[in-house]
Amino acid sequence: MLEKIIELSARNKFLVFLAVLFLTAWGVWALYNTPLDAIPDLSDVQVIVFTEWTGRSPDLVEDQITYPIVSTMLSAPKVKVVRGKSFLGLSFVYVIFEDGTDIYWARSRVLEYLQGAGGKLPQGVTPVLGPDATGVGWGFQYAITDETGKHDLAQLRSLQDWTLKYAVESVPGVSQVASVGGFVKQYQVTIDPNRLLAYRLPLMTVMEAVRRSNSDVEGRVVEWTGREYMVRGRGYIKDKADIEKIAVGSDKGTPILLRDIGAVQLGPEIRRGSADLDGKGEAVGGIVVIRFGENVLSVIDRVKAKIREIEPSLPEGVKIVTTYDRSELIHRSVETLKEEIIKLALAVSVVCLVFLFHLPSALVVILTLPIAILISFICMYYLGISSNIMSLSGIAIAIGAMVDASIIMVENAHKKLEEWEAGGRVHGTRVEVIVGAAKEVGPSLFFSLLVITVGFLPVFTLEDQAGRLFKPLAYTKTFSMLFASFLAITLTPVLMTLFIKGKIRHEDDNPVSHFRA
Repeated sequence: MLEKIIELSARNKFLVFLAVLFLTAWGVWALYNTPLDAIPDLSDVQVIVFTEWTGRSPDLVEDQITYPIVSTMLSAPKVKVVRGKSFLGLSFVYVIFEDGTDIYWARSRVLEYLQGAGGKLPQGVTPVLGPDATGVGWGFQYAITDETGKHDLAQLRSLQDWTLKYAVESVPGVSQVASVGGFVKQYQVTIDPNRLLAYRLPLMTVMEAVRRSNSDVEGRVVEWTGREYMVRGRGYIKDKADIEKIAVGSDKGTPILLRDIGAVQLGPEIRRGSADLDGKGEAVGGIVVIRFGENVLSVIDRVKAKIREIEPSLPEGVKIVTTYDRSELIHRSVETLKEEIIKLALAVSVVCLVFLFHLPSALVVILTLPIAILISFICMYYLGISSNIMSLSGIAIAIGAMVDASIIMVENAHKKLEEWEAGGRVHGTRVEVIVGAAKEVGPSLFFSLLVITVGFLPVFTLEDQAGRLFKPLAYTKTFSMLFASFLAITLTPVLMTLFIKGKIRHEDDNPVSHFRA
């Protein structure tokens, strides 16, 4: 069967070149469209459930929020582990699914089971899902600086929360922009307990009055002179004075206003941390989280473009400074591997040229190497394997073995041509001698390359982080060897018939032969 493939390939050069040209073009397209990253994503398939219950102690949060959610999620399908953490007023539940589970299917299941847990949670508590990202989704970070000093940390934080955050989140591929640093503006009401006692007002009454005063009230339609007028009461709070005028009770017919029992001021919301920029003091910034499965490099480029687009609209003196950019790490990592692959390919080419001592014959080996590598990127693209230090290392490992078959086939063709020329060229033509030489060793070489390919199959049985780390290497090494073996019985015979021409130097006349073992 393999001998027939070799002979058909040698006899149908145009069809072989057409197929190789098509696969090469497809491989080039896949090369430029395969996502780039520094390392493989080793994160588990997990969904984070975040719940806020302000002011409650960790043990209360654990008993009334974390435990009910954890116990509910344990019965969800494909769930491997459920971990819960409780803090002061905060609850985090990490639902980890089996490897290979679709992240959005997992998020749908978590939402479905959260509905069942809703009745077990305290009133007014609403769990929310974390971003659809992984542990390595932190791809970009920026800081907002003001060189003029006209804007304080509260104003910069407001600019981040209400302008930059939404602009960057609109970029395709961005899952979330988390704000850090600065102060979040807050209307703060400070009640004087002595005045509260003098007016005999409960604190809950004051809180309820403030809550009810921040809303619009609907009315009915009034028809007047053939027109309809909508009646409504506008009651949303717009500034500090509106809060001070809220009536919280009455004293002998005189309304008691909020300013009579306390003070209203603008202040910062309580915070649990801060952000510093280059040791020069506190700053405001944003962390860009990349969505699961996205091309990190492309998303970062789009984020940079969006920032350049909105920079002219910022207040005078305000600038956006990049504090973390993973694209630099990605470029350096991938470039290092690319350089090594090119060096290996050149070294292999030089060795082939020196030992074969026949430039056209060496081209047979040299041309098949990049074609096999390019075709490997087709499988990488459709399997969702990114170009990273592990996947490219698999190609680097396979380079030496990929050319073995071509070298042996060329050397065997040289030997047969020497015998053919020594015998007076009476048995067949040059092409027939070359094809016969390829058919003689081609099947054995094909199966030997397949055996080398099978040697990495146990790597595919690795699970969890070990599997996520080493499987890209095993995939690319296997693809490279597999396509090299197919090219050895298709393209190599065709190239041999085209390039192995002219006078073939006898092996004993090759200067390098004196150094062979």
